[in-house]
Amino acid sequence: MNTLFDEEIRGHHSMRDHLLTVVSDADLDYKMPGKNPTLGELLIEMGDLQGVYTHSFQTSTLDWTYRNLRPPEPITIANLRGWFDAQDEALKSALDRFTEDELRIDRIDRGNGFIASPFVQHQVYREAVYIFYGKLSVYLKALERDAGESWAAWVG
Repeated sequence: MNTLFDEEIRGHHSMRDHLLTVVSDADLDYKMPGKNPTLGELLIEMGDLQGVYTHSFQTSTLDWTYRNLRPPEPITIANLRGWFDAQDEALKSALDRFTEDELRIDRIDRGNGFIASPFVQHQVYREAVYIFYGKLSVYLKALERDAGESWAAWVG
């Protein structure tokens, strides 16, 4: 067992959880111009990404087609919270199987010869999550939602 989820990933997800206190169910239907997803669909993409990484920790292979949990129907704040809680439980369970030492052993095949340790895989996942936060920040601005000082500090 290790502390990676509790000490690192829980903090990365705190922004997502905070966002769900700032927007409403009606906001989830907001769509930016062009081929952009709705805010709710963007949050589903974020959860699906988490599922892909969870699966990689379970199987040692990164499979972009894998979906861990079916998205909530309908897409509401309450359903998203429950879905993300289940995603977090699955990710924590997948990571808890590694010892602190095992987190540093290259074993996850990301494709094209890129083999990463679970710790490096977590770092790549973290960067992907922060890219989503950049996208979500644009939606918050378009919706004229103030997510507070903590959000502003996170996204700079």
